[in-house]
Parts: sequence; C-alpha cells; structure tokens
Amino acid sequence: PQGCDPDRIQYRATLKIPSGWRYGTALPVAREAGNEIEFQPASLTTLVDSPVSSGAHYRTVDLGSDNGAAHYIHIAADSERALDVDPDTVGHWKNLVAQTGDLFGSRHYRSYHFLLTLSDHTIHIGIEHHESSDDRDYERTLLDPGLLKAGGSLLPHEMTHSWNGKYRRPEGLATGGFDKPMKGDLLWVYEGLTNYLGEVLAARSGLWSQADYRDSLAITAAQLDRESGRTWRPLEDTAVAAQLLYEAPDEYTEYRRSVDYYPEGSLIWLEADVLIRRLSGGAKSLNDFCRSFYGGPGGAPALKPYNFDDLVAALNAVQPYDWAGFFQTRLRSTEPHAPLGGINGGGWKLVYSSTRQDMWNAMEQWRKLIDLSFSIGLKVKEDGTITDVAWNGPSARAGIAPGAKLIAVNSRQFTPTILREAVQETAASSTSLDLLVKAGEYYKTYRVDYRGGERYPHLERDETVPDLVSLISAPLVRK
Repeated sequence: PQGCDPDRIQYRATLKIPSGWRYGTALPVAREAGNEIEFQPASLTTLVDSPVSSGAHYRTVDLGSDNGAAHYIHIAADSERALDVDPDTVGHWKNLVAQTGDLFGSRHYRSYHFLLTLSDHTIHIGIEHHESSDDRDYERTLLDPGLLKAGGSLLPHEMTHSWNGKYRRPEGLATGGFDKPMKGDLLWVYEGLTNYLGEVLAARSGLWSQADYRDSLAITAAQLDRESGRTWRPLEDTAVAAQLLYEAPDEYTEYRRSVDYYPEGSLIWLEADVLIRRLSGGAKSLNDFCRSFYGGPGGAPALKPYNFDDLVAALNAVQPYDWAGFFQTRLRSTEPHAPLGGINGGGWKLVYSSTRQDMWNAMEQWRKLIDLSFSIGLKVKEDGTITDVAWNGPSARAGIAPGAKLIAVNSRQFTPTILREAVQETAASSTSLDLLVKAGEYYKTYRVDYRGGERYPHLERDETVPDLVSLISAPLVRK
C-alpha cells in the first residue's frame, strides 16, 4: 500500500518448481514437500531482496562458514557439462569468502548465496542483494579459461555490495520505500568503490593473477584517458544521469560518456588508497577505512545510510587529508585526461605496445568483438558490424560511422585476422588502409589515414616509485 513501510509488511511466500528441478536462495525455508517450498515469514523488503534461481541442470557448492555465516554458490546452467567446475576455481571462491572477511571484519547477513546462471540465452549481468547476488554469464564460463578470466571480478563485485550498497547506502538511494525516486549523486561510491574493491578482491582471491589485475587496470585507464566526452561531461554528471546512461546505445559512447562512475571509480579509489599508504608511511590503507566504515557488529541484514560528509569524516579518521577537495576536484573535472595518480603514485606507468595481453584477448572474446580503439578507432563485431567509432579518431575522420558493416579490407573479404594484420602492417609500410563499408543499401570504400600499427595498453613498472599497486592487490594475511 502507498506510504507503508515495506519493513513492516510480512509475507509467507511459497514456491512450486518443476519436478526434478533444484533451487537456491537466501530466503530461509520453513518446510519442503516434494517440489513445493514454503519460506519463513519475511518482510516485503527482504522478500524483494531475495531472488530464487532454479533449474534442471543445477549444482550447489558449499563454500564454508566464516564468522558464523554459511556461504554457498548455486549454479544453474544450460547443460550438465557447464556445471563442471574445477577444484582451483572452487578454492578461489573460498578465498573470496575469507578475503572479504579479512577486509571488512564482519558480515551483515545470516548466510550468503551466489546465484550463478550460466546460459547463452540470458542477459549477462550481476545484480546485488543483501544476502545473495544474481550473477549471469555464458554457458561455458567455467570451462573456458578466457571467459572465466573476463568474468573474474563479477562475483567479488556483487558480494562487495553486501557491505557497500546494502549495509552502508547513500542517503539518496535509501528511500525507505519502493514508490520514491532515488538520487544517484553518490554512485561513484556505491558502484565506483565496489568496482575497485571487486577487482582488488579478484586478485586477492586468485580469480585473477596479479598481472591480470594490472592489465585490467591498464585497459580501464586507457579507455577513460582517451574519452573526448571528458571535456564537457564531468564524472559527477554520469552518476546523476545513471537512469539514462544504463540503457543508452553503444554508438559514440566515448564522446557521450557512459556509466563511468564504475571504471573511473576504480581509478579514483586506487588513488585514495595509494595516498593513504604514502601519507601514513605505510601504516594505514583503504583496508582500514573499509573495516571502520563497513564493519561493526554483524548478524542479520541492517541498513546504515550515509552522506558525503560522513564519508569524508570516516576517511579523515583513518588519514587526515583534504578528502572533500580530493573528490570534488575529480568529480567535477573537465580535464581531457583520466585521473592516473593511483597508477603513477603506485609505481606504474600507462604505456602502449602492439601486443595484446591475455586480459585484452579475454575481454574481446567475452564481448565478441575486435577492439581497435587505440589504433584506427573502431570496434567491430565478428560479423563485421561496426559497433562504435572513436570520436575524431582515424576512422571517424575518414567518414566511417557506427552501425555500418565492414565488408572488405584492402580489397580482401573481411575477417578479424585480415583486419588485424592490415592494421599491423601500417606500422611497417606506406600501404594505405582501405575499408569497404556497407551502410544500408550503399557501399563505399574509405581510406583511413593511419600509420601506427596495433596499439594496446599495458602498465610498465616505474622503478623510481615503490610498487604499491602490487601490494594492494596481494592477499590479506589473516591475523
């Protein structure tokens, strides 16, 4: 009913699933009889926040208990073969449970349930809940090393939301009811800090290697550093416009900007972490902030809203600094380059080479496209469809636009290999790069003026600065 507190409305939910199917959920069960399940009474808030997954091909893996809370991963897949997870991956999931406990110091849930759906017929996303997460990826994710690497930060990201987003939530997102609009101005904390911690936890748990983490960081830094939209749209505005940008098309993303508070949040919070470590002489880090801000007594789910001033005060309690100015400068900047202070101050430099690292290959495989953003300025699907063109890049200057289809490269039928090799050859010869493109009913050959060969981002060690990036991504040692 309108105006009612959803915490005060109680439901006793029941569920009937097809015979032979299994299910998983964080919602406590009262009793089961055959394929019918009756759940314990729960508030509307808890009911809405407790999805159920089920399927004919289903497996539950016990990840153990920590601090009194049991942890499970429930896997629903399109086939029995897709459920075949190797022991190393299970070990990394168990490490994730341990590393989140070491990071935050307490758990604000009764038990935690990853609901992992592996299917080529569903959307591939992650949705956070207080005691569970709805995580969806390709059917062969657990069988294909590339897909597993590309999705390595999904579970750490969504689990982090139990603390950052569900337990501690910005006041503008803690509306107290489902009929009230949300305000997203602090999404750079809700999602940005979660993005940072999710990637760090992927490395700390072993889901990523240390090199994978650095390669992911390089990709993020490079993509944001070349965005022409930075000169007119500050990061703060991407958070305020989240409800528009989530469903925005892919075309001209780097000019319009997307939900950049996710990836740029990783850069900003890395810089904050590096600053705390340097200012404190290594005595403090963002780990201390996480434990103090998101810790406290654990147990049943709870909600503790905060505002910008609360955030600044909590950081100052860990390490005094002008944190308000630090964030406001980065949130409101229209400088042409991304904030790379965490990378540079953490002992690394962003560089480019003609070599694609494993993480780049994995991400291209996951997205099913060829990403030549840093050379000719094109993103091309495997069938030749041009999904995006870098604003004012070589291809855009030649006149190529998104939505068209690449037919031939230098008079030879397009394939991903033919395109890559043609771009590679531009570094060693004066041969032009001619792209035959079909737009609607019309064909046209565009000459792309480019001589730089393939270019992909990497991080290169700066030996003059202590390697804090590697220290940050190393596993925490339980005391």
